[in-house]
Amino acid sequence: MTEHLGGAVIPTGFDVPVEPLRRAAHYTGEPGCIAEARGFAAQFLEQLRTEWCADIGSRTDGELLLVVSELVTNADQHSNGPYILELEGTDSAVEVAVYDSNAALPRRFPKNPERVGRHGLEIVHAVASQVTVQRVPVGKRVCARVDLK
Repeated sequence: MTEHLGGAVIPTGFDVPVEPLRRAAHYTGEPGCIAEARGFAAQFLEQLRTEWCADIGSRTDGELLLVVSELVTNADQHSNGPYILELEGTDSAVEVAVYDSNAALPRRFPKNPERVGRHGLEIVHAVASQVTVQRVPVGKRVCARVDLK
């Protein structure tokens, strides 16, 4: 954005693109890591509210923590090593990415209320506006976008 003052163009500094808020945490898989990841995500949301003035309702707050919990739990259960949680957000959406060392891509099972377990990816797909899975050199990356309503 620029202002015109007496024919002169004066840059205001507001035309500079703003980078999304980004945070990452590394977990070893020790007991308590999943709860730590949820706490990390809760702090991220609070920072997003403060720095981006993001309007995040309690339902969306809970949905995002559920997505983090499901993706981190899957990484914890199915990988043979540490995993990384990355969060990137603006005032309109948060992207949750989890990297782990297992190259096997997760399977989304059809809905079956009688099945015990294996509902994690089904839950993530129900809550997120977009879910992507890709192999990376160290294993895989599972990413879910949660729109802030």
